[in-house]
Amino acid sequence: MNIQLSHPRLELRGITKIYPSVVANEKVDLIVYPGEIHAVLGENGAGKSTLMKIIYGVTRPDAGEMLWENREVHIESPAEARRMGIGMVFQHFSLFETLTVAENISLALDTPMASSELAQRISAVSEEYGLPIDPHRLVHSMSVGERQRVEIVRCLLNRPRLLIMDEPTSVLTPQAVLKLFETLRRLAAEGCSILYISHKLDEIQALCDSATVLRSGCVTGTTSPKQETRESLARMMIGKDLPHCQMDTRTPGEVRLKINQLSLATVDPFGTHLQNIDLEVRSGEIVGIAGISGNGQKELLAALSGEQPAQQSDTTHISGTAAGKLNPAQRRKLGLRFVPEERLGRGAVPSLSLGLNALITGSDSSMVKRGLIDHSSVRVFAQAVIKRFNVKCGGDKALASSLSGGNLQKFIVGREIMFAPKMMIVAQPTWGVDIGAAQLIRQALIELRNQGVAVLVVSEELEELFMICDRIAVIADGRLSPVVAAVETSVAQIGLWMSGEFTQDNSELAHA
Repeated sequence: MNIQLSHPRLELRGITKIYPSVVANEKVDLIVYPGEIHAVLGENGAGKSTLMKIIYGVTRPDAGEMLWENREVHIESPAEARRMGIGMVFQHFSLFETLTVAENISLALDTPMASSELAQRISAVSEEYGLPIDPHRLVHSMSVGERQRVEIVRCLLNRPRLLIMDEPTSVLTPQAVLKLFETLRRLAAEGCSILYISHKLDEIQALCDSATVLRSGCVTGTTSPKQETRESLARMMIGKDLPHCQMDTRTPGEVRLKINQLSLATVDPFGTHLQNIDLEVRSGEIVGIAGISGNGQKELLAALSGEQPAQQSDTTHISGTAAGKLNPAQRRKLGLRFVPEERLGRGAVPSLSLGLNALITGSDSSMVKRGLIDHSSVRVFAQAVIKRFNVKCGGDKALASSLSGGNLQKFIVGREIMFAPKMMIVAQPTWGVDIGAAQLIRQALIELRNQGVAVLVVSEELEELFMICDRIAVIADGRLSPVVAAVETSVAQIGLWMSGEFTQDNSELAHA
């Protein structure tokens, strides 16, 4: 802790928030001092995001007191929070896709600024913090990682005295994370208080001075993360020892996904063209694709899911069938299942119940009979997903928007797994997911692989890829590296390839 005055910057006393189906926060006490980086830890659904929204004025508590610099306050709106000096970077982005970066950021500024001046400030601040963004770029053309940069820069432009960060590094590169940490430490040294939510325990230990742990909406303890181990922090969060993934060696079977010389011009003026991509994924194996955000992952996933079909059918084969021109529904009939990186809006419709969200990709299942929806089957299926994947929610009628990010991710992944795929493609499977739920999702993918399913995982988490993958490749500037056995490469080698330093001369490694 760098600076501490005689009184806290923020103090919560007995904060309680109750929804019809869940107690989000119950008598929560929290103290944050000037210059302190304070972590809030807990499983998905533990009440962390609700508590942060209360501080930021998005949600009103049902009971309790909030003191700002030793004075009781009632924050009625985010605008009021910003005027007080509170800024927040949300886990789920609040950006308008049809507007530019500068236009989005201008909406969060309480003092109007000329567009040219704002663009210059965005460029300067983003470069200073190591999160470069083009102020004139349209948001819809940006990857998830790039959108995260916009959220962070938008908040930092207001020079907050308390900065709330909800999973800010979920889709940042390791280099960008280090640069962000430098920025946060500098802000703390200048007296800014930081509330930091992350499921990455190594981040918490490296960055934070203190931590408050929530479980089922209640505070279960406070600690100094630097004095804890990863395992002890996990036990405090989930109440038991951290589960470990079990992955046995097995021989892969037939080719389920074959990509042959796939070149695809992006429709996005700021996107990345795919160049001569070759890839095979066999039944009974997990192949991982690493890469820095914005290097063609979005375009590759669109090509594989059928959202952007190719000009030639034979560039993509699914279970031996030429599928390059097929749409997503036609590919699902071939056994392909897909989990996009954007949960809300693409993986699930926020305003629909979990049951109806199960139906979205299950229209060709037993939930639809003779063209009519069997609502009983819909409920049974959704309830089975909720139970099997331990989704914390208000039942199958709960809206997707009411779930925490991690619980919604468990539901989406579980939904696709329970449709019994032959080929499964998953993008960023554990983004923003707590450590226990992340292990559950990873083990579920391993079990799919053990059942003979071909699994392709696109992730920016190198640790995750080495944990669950049989083979790993890297995508950089729209090109795919050789595919190598995970046991025959290293994080350092993959990290080097992520910068684009590879050639196809290594292609003999591709089927190691």
